[in-house]
Amino acid sequence: MIDPTRDLIRQRNREQVRALSAADRLRAGAEIARFLEATPWLRPGLAVAGFWSLPTEVPMLVVQMLIERLGAHYHLPVLRPGKQLAFARFCAGDGVKPNRFGIPEPAAPGSLLAPSELDLVLLPLSAFDRDGHRLGSGGGWYDRSFAFRKSPGVLTPRLVGIGFACQEQPNLPVAEWDVPLDAVITERELVQCRSSGNPVAS
Repeated sequence: MIDPTRDLIRQRNREQVRALSAADRLRAGAEIARFLEATPWLRPGLAVAGFWSLPTEVPMLVVQMLIERLGAHYHLPVLRPGKQLAFARFCAGDGVKPNRFGIPEPAAPGSLLAPSELDLVLLPLSAFDRDGHRLGSGGGWYDRSFAFRKSPGVLTPRLVGIGFACQEQPNLPVAEWDVPLDAVITERELVQCRSSGNPVAS
């Protein structure tokens, strides 16, 4: 049974984000890129997944530019059958087309990477807590696609939530299918999640 509290948290947090000014949202994206650059997670040739930002999500343009500048390869999610995600290489200026939810995907994706082939995944979120619990949009696409990360000893790809500080909750209600995050980056800090076996410095 789905906890209705989860949808209430999503709705409240989306309203909080909508109340932020455009300038505040852009500053948040720049600050998140600064925190990400200070980690050892970006190296030439690595496969990094980001996302196409919706109005209630952190603008990702500066983050994408950082990833490309450091020589890593930026990817966007592509919807696949069975509510699974694959990931397509995406560079600034590439064409996009809307998926069935109206979210842009690469128009000519070419070869797709499976979730397990990525090195780092930057996930959108509606809410998070410091134990690594995350609420997304409610569709379960990321949880299904990265369910293998719940297996003992599986530490890749690193899963990092990208959100605003106002989206933090003390303790989120957890569902059995939720895949925990290793870290969260907001405009204020990089949070090492308490449940993670992936230390920030690795």
